[in-house]
Amino acid sequence: MEITLARQQAAHRRDGTPPAGIRIDRLDRAIGLLVDHASDIADALSDDFGHRSRQGTLVSDVAASIEPLKHAKRHVKRWMRRDYRGVSPAPLALLGARAWVDYQPKGVVGVIAPWNFPFNLTFAPLAGILAAGNRAMIKPSEFTPKSSALMQTMIASAFDDTEVVVITGDEAVGKGFASLAFDHLLFTGATSVAKHVMRAAAENLVPVTLELGGKSPAIIGRDADLDLAARRLLFGKTLNAGQICVAPDFALVPEGSVDAFAEALARNVAKMFPTMRGNADYTSIINDRHKARLEGYLDDARTQGATVRALHPSADDVDGRRMAPTLVLGATDAMAVMHEEIFGPILPIIPYGRLDDAIAYVNDRPRPLSLYYFGNVRGDQERVLANIVAGGVTLNDTVVHLTQDNLPFGGIGPSGMGAYHGFDGFRTFSHARSVYRQSRFDITAMLRPPYDKAIERILGLKIRR
Repeated sequence: MEITLARQQAAHRRDGTPPAGIRIDRLDRAIGLLVDHASDIADALSDDFGHRSRQGTLVSDVAASIEPLKHAKRHVKRWMRRDYRGVSPAPLALLGARAWVDYQPKGVVGVIAPWNFPFNLTFAPLAGILAAGNRAMIKPSEFTPKSSALMQTMIASAFDDTEVVVITGDEAVGKGFASLAFDHLLFTGATSVAKHVMRAAAENLVPVTLELGGKSPAIIGRDADLDLAARRLLFGKTLNAGQICVAPDFALVPEGSVDAFAEALARNVAKMFPTMRGNADYTSIINDRHKARLEGYLDDARTQGATVRALHPSADDVDGRRMAPTLVLGATDAMAVMHEEIFGPILPIIPYGRLDDAIAYVNDRPRPLSLYYFGNVRGDQERVLANIVAGGVTLNDTVVHLTQDNLPFGGIGPSGMGAYHGFDGFRTFSHARSVYRQSRFDITAMLRPPYDKAIERILGLKIRR
C-alpha cells in the first residue's frame, strides 16, 4: 500500500494539475464500468448478502452511482474556473490589483467504503475526487468479499494503478490503509470505527471527511396524512432492509395516533411485500452476526416491557437471513434499541404531546445524520428546521435529500464531518488556493519602515468604529 501511494503521489507531482479533458475521461471510464458491469454488480451483492433485491441494487448501487459521475462530467469545466474575488481595500482594484481562488487537486485521496452500498459509496465520492483532478486508493469492506473482488477487477480493467486502485483485505489491512499519508481521507461507516480512523489519520495530519450515521428521527406532524407518511417512511426503512445510514431510526408520533400509524405501516408493508419467504424484492441481513444483533434488540425490548409487532402476517415465514419489518411500541431510553444505530428493519415508535416535545426529544440526543418531518403546515416545518441541527433533512419523505447532486451530503458531530456531492464534493477534494496579484504601483511602500506620518493617517482611518 505504501509503494502504491508513493507511485500515485509521484505521478501526481510529475503530471501536475490535470486539464478538464483528462478529468472527463476518468469520469467516463468510471461510468462505463458501472454500465458494463451492472448485472455482475447485482449478482455479487446478492451473493454477499445471501439475497439482495436485484432492482434495489440496480437503483442504489448502479444508477445512483452513475448519476453523480454524469453530473460531475457535465459541470467540471465550470467548477474548475478561476474564482475571482473582490480586492480589499476596493480602490486597489482600480490600480490593477487582483485576487482569486484556484481549486487545486489535493493529490491522492483514500476512500474507505462500507459494506451496505459498496459500489455507490465508492463511485459517488469518486465523482468529486476525479472531477477535482485527484487520484484514488480504495479500501472496500471485507464483509462483502465478492463485491470487493469484482470492484478490484473492474477498476484494474479501466485505470492504471497510478490513477485509481482497489486494495482488498481484512481488518488489519484496513488499519494499515487508514494510517497511510494520504492527501485526504474519506471514511464511510460507524461512528465507533471513525474515532480510530481519525486518530490514525492525525498521525500524518491527513484531512478527513467522515460520513457516519446515528439515530435519524422521523417526526410525524399532527396534520400528516398517516397513510402517505407510512408509505414514504417505509421506503427508507425497508430499502436494503434498513441497512442504510440515512434510514429513519425511530418515529415520533402524536399521542393518540400511534395505533393508527402502526396500522398504516402494516397495510403498506403488505402492499410492498405480499410475501416474505423467497421475495425477490426484499433484502437479507448482511450476516449472521448482524441478524443476531437485531434479534437481541427485540429480545431486550420485550424483556423490558415493550410490545414488539411484526408488520407482516407472514413475518414468521421467512428464509435465510431475512427479517420482517418490525415495530417496537413502548420503547424507553433504557432499551438497547434506543441507544445503538439499528441498521435493520426495526422501527421504535415514541409518542409525543406537543411538537416542541418532539423537538426536545431529538435535541436531547446526539445530532443525527438525517431528519425527516411529515406535515404540511409551513410554520411547523420551519420550527423543526430552525430548532434541530441535523446533517440533512427531507420534508414529507425519507432518504431523497441524499440523491440530490446539488445539495451537500454530510453529518455533523457524531454523525460526520465534512460533506460531498456535486460542487460541494469537488470543493471538499480540492485545495482552495488563494492568490493575490499586486498592482505595478508600489502600494505597500507606506507599510514598510521607516514609518512616517502617512502611516499615522492610515491607522487613524482604520482604527475606528
